[in-house]
Amino acid sequence: MVQITEIQLNDRKISNRDPAIMIAGLNVIESKELCMSVAGELVKICAKNSIDLIFKASFDKANRSSIDSFRGPGVDQGLKILKKVKEEFNIPIISDIHEPAQAETAGEILDVIQIPAFLSRQTDLIKAACETKKVINIKKAQFLSPSQMMNIIEKCNHFGNQNILLCERGSIFGYDNLIVDFLGIDEIKKIAPTILDITHSLQIPGGKGKSADGRSSQAKVLGTAAAAIGLAGFFIEVHPSPENALCDGASATKLSEFESLLLELKKFDDLSKSL
Repeated sequence: MVQITEIQLNDRKISNRDPAIMIAGLNVIESKELCMSVAGELVKICAKNSIDLIFKASFDKANRSSIDSFRGPGVDQGLKILKKVKEEFNIPIISDIHEPAQAETAGEILDVIQIPAFLSRQTDLIKAACETKKVINIKKAQFLSPSQMMNIIEKCNHFGNQNILLCERGSIFGYDNLIVDFLGIDEIKKIAPTILDITHSLQIPGGKGKSADGRSSQAKVLGTAAAAIGLAGFFIEVHPSPENALCDGASATKLSEFESLLLELKKFDDLSKSL
């Protein structure tokens, strides 16, 4: 059985035992200006609190509820913007890919390639991501049990990449609802360094008919509960004005409230790892 206890990202070791990393940023690139502004704020906040940041923004949101939903600038323009963020702030970048053909191009810019939850069993996509030799953050599909993530880890091992993070984002529970199973997260932790996607675990899929609703007010409750069991990191999407966000604003944390949430997570993370 393949088990991954830690990975290396640049000069940073990531594991469930080390201080948690923060994957934070925008759900989708709405504009270059917003991307640069939000990245700058997150860099300052994380540096001030001695927390390692990986900046996240999607260049394309291919999995949308409606044909009318905003998808982003696309791979070419989106990667140019992410490259600018990387160069300006000297921070690692993560974004998601949806097709095998995107992997090589994205891998030239990204430090971490993310596999969306609904695509986490797509063997050709996993293969293409693995061949970039980049760190890969694989979101657990809402319909998979924790133990089934082992099959995905074994695929990655087969394709020669063990630089893998597994990301919990809630499991389908009845219609239009997600549940975070902490006993399940404990099982995932035995497989690989584990990230909790706080934002998408708060989603109510299809809750607004043509888009998702969310429970952003409960980010602290969910995040601190997870921090108490010791994880490799957290995933939080922010926006200066969530009510005006072009995608998933109902689950996003308001940028002005990010630091207070970060400090709560850090408190519980420090405590869990000092015991």
